[in-house]
Amino acid sequence: MRKTVKLDIKNLSIERGERDLCRDLSFSVQSGDLIRIAGENGAGKSSLMKAILGWVSIEEGELIYNGEDVTQHRDMLLQDQLYLGHTPGIKNVFTALENLKLYCPDKSEQQLEQALEQVQLLAFADTPAAQLSAGQKRRIALARLWLTDKSLWFLDEPFTALDVKGVSTLEERMASHLSEGGAVVITTHQPLLHLSPKVIELSV
Repeated sequence: MRKTVKLDIKNLSIERGERDLCRDLSFSVQSGDLIRIAGENGAGKSSLMKAILGWVSIEEGELIYNGEDVTQHRDMLLQDQLYLGHTPGIKNVFTALENLKLYCPDKSEQQLEQALEQVQLLAFADTPAAQLSAGQKRRIALARLWLTDKSLWFLDEPFTALDVKGVSTLEERMASHLSEGGAVVITTHQPLLHLSPKVIELSV
């Protein structure tokens, strides 16, 4: 089982320029929860996720993680979270296996290869990323989800560039993580076919 998590977002307000991305937004994320942040392009989905992680400033509100104020004890949240951004962040000069080792230097080569196999990339382990498609690069980053012991996942548009099989594989991994007591916060325009998230809707 994953470490138990409880993240409370209370009366959160975020501004960008002269526009409110959100005002007095409150919701909770607990073990077993799948939270989908929804909204049109430009609504501030990624900014909300980054604000929770401390990378975008907030004007008002509280973030409480396992009973502690995140602004005072952000390390508690960061040590339990895994963030995968909108872009895969893959280095083209390195192979698929080398890129994954950069993410997870503490894992053995066998563990890295098993993760690549889960995302159907083992045959490309020694292929430079420059020769891979956008979807294959995305899957290198997503392979981290088969290696991490982090309880709280923040996934920003993780289905980008994935084919139908890739989407299904990722949904299965998320479902397994939730069943183990983990939690997921996700932004996506892709319909979730086999999962039922709680939806936090942002408006432009």
